[in-house]
Amino acid sequence: MGMNMGGGSSGGRGRYRRANVMAEINVTPMVDVMLVLLIIFMVSAPLLTVGVPLDLPQTAAKSLDQDKEPLTLSVQLSGKVFLNNTEIAMDELVPKLKAITEARGGLDERIFVRGDTKVDYGTVMRVMGRLSAAGFKRVALVTEVEQGN
Repeated sequence: MGMNMGGGSSGGRGRYRRANVMAEINVTPMVDVMLVLLIIFMVSAPLLTVGVPLDLPQTAAKSLDQDKEPLTLSVQLSGKVFLNNTEIAMDELVPKLKAITEARGGLDERIFVRGDTKVDYGTVMRVMGRLSAAGFKRVALVTEVEQGN
């Protein structure tokens, strides 16, 4: 009546062998994750370059060659002025620009002025007039490449 389920005198230990432990690391999932991250960053990097949203005018002029990160002034339709991506008051514009250009090597720094297509002409000229009065001589207006009509 009594059945021995143990399978002998070993008490059931002989039937189940322990598998050998694998000592290698499988790097395939890590490589897959890194490739996905690389693709995500490659796609999203160009989207991060524009700081202040503007509708720039279009011209047929060639683009300028540049060596280092330019100083960019952006004038929005509402009249707000931005130095690179930071909003700045009109009264603080010249002192901050002078401090930045002196730290970079003098007033010979090129400054790019971006103005929205529909911004008031007087607002852009007020910014450029302050730059000129402060001694900045290398001021360029930024536009987009003209599309064929």
